[in-house]
Amino acid sequence: MEAFLIDIEKRAYHMAAFATGSHADALDLLQDSMIKLVTNYQEKPAKEWKPLFYKILQNRIRDWHRHQKVKNLLFFWKTDEVEVWPPTELNNDSLDTPENNLTKNQQQGAALQHLKQLSPKQQQCFLLRSWEGLSVAETADIMSCSQGSVKTHYFRAVTKLRTMMEDDHEITF
Repeated sequence: MEAFLIDIEKRAYHMAAFATGSHADALDLLQDSMIKLVTNYQEKPAKEWKPLFYKILQNRIRDWHRHQKVKNLLFFWKTDEVEVWPPTELNNDSLDTPENNLTKNQQQGAALQHLKQLSPKQQQCFLLRSWEGLSVAETADIMSCSQGSVKTHYFRAVTKLRTMMEDDHEITF
């Protein structure tokens, strides 16, 4: 179980951070999800851990969004300082030339900004399907929606991301 959690930790953190936009909230959601998996499901076969973990994480993210809506309604006059996210380190490739690093950082930054512009369901669907490589059926189970919904959210996410990235390319060159 420990090796599984270590393997999944970074990707799950990024998923939670995309959903919340907050480092601290993402860490809280990640920790809660891991604790629930270990306490309630460690006796399950290892092949079931990944879908179970992401279902738990999705439920925690959904609960966080609900809580935020209530909080915003009750405390609408307060403004929170926005944390700077994402952290600068995302990928450590061996091609460490300054030009490659600059280009890679610019592309990653643009992709992350575009990903933030997607709806929460499109974000999570895209991350589960693309980053985690989960099937449509597994993603549907995790997101508590139909397979058709997963396909629609994923298609819309990919289309919107592609359009935004192409617009960036046209502006850059």
